[in-house]
Amino acid sequence: MADMLPLYRADQVRAMDRRAIEQWGIPAYELMCRAGTAAWDLLRAQWPQARCIGVACGPGNNGGDGYVLARLAREAGWIVHVVSAPGGHPRRDPARAALAAWRAAGGRVESFDGMLPDVDVWVDAIYGIGLTRPPSDAVRALIERINASRRPVLALDVPSGLDADRGHAPGMVVNARITLSFIAAKQGLYTGAARDFDGEVRVDRLDLPPIDTDQDPPSAWLVRDSDLSGWLAPRHANAHKGEHGHVLCIGGEVGMGGAVRLCAEAALRTGVGL
Repeated sequence: MADMLPLYRADQVRAMDRRAIEQWGIPAYELMCRAGTAAWDLLRAQWPQARCIGVACGPGNNGGDGYVLARLAREAGWIVHVVSAPGGHPRRDPARAALAAWRAAGGRVESFDGMLPDVDVWVDAIYGIGLTRPPSDAVRALIERINASRRPVLALDVPSGLDADRGHAPGMVVNARITLSFIAAKQGLYTGAARDFDGEVRVDRLDLPPIDTDQDPPSAWLVRDSDLSGWLAPRHANAHKGEHGHVLCIGGEVGMGGAVRLCAEAALRTGVGL
């Protein structure tokens, strides 16, 4: 399983975050700056022609990541519009410190009034991994406007509105072109309705040590095409069905045979002999 991607629930990632702060002595604001920097590096590499971006920031730490990215983009000479999501500015550190640094750099924060500026790329920093309910009506309107802009979106950690554990979409969700997941891959980015919203998913460890799956057992593993290459070796042209194993599928009452049929078809497609 070493080559498969370990997936984690939100509470497991929070525990990793706390360990980095409490045991490894990394300040919370430093982790936030690493997240914002990783997102900024990805944005300018992915959209090198962009020069004007919009950053939608929520009141929590996800919004703080957005303020860090916005500051770095402004310092690089880009035009940056920061839009505060309905719900207010950050009230606690480290997000409050990130907002203060953005303002100290000359940036300002626009309130969402139903309209959005025309930009090259949107950064979604509204909600992070803690959301399990539908967005409020006001935030839903902001998400609708971002989606309606038809501009590419970089989502920080998870697309806002998506349940990071189940991939459930309880309400309106940001349609991301790329989602940058911090510290570890969240299982909800690969399950449920997530694939309709998260686009290409990338993971950044924020310069933390590699995950030890013995210390942090995953909630699930993602099996990718590359993980199967050793199991599905090339066949000889004259191979016989008796040389490639037998599978017996049992199950399914009358009218309930869908699962066993899927199992049999999967076995056939992956090369079982009989």
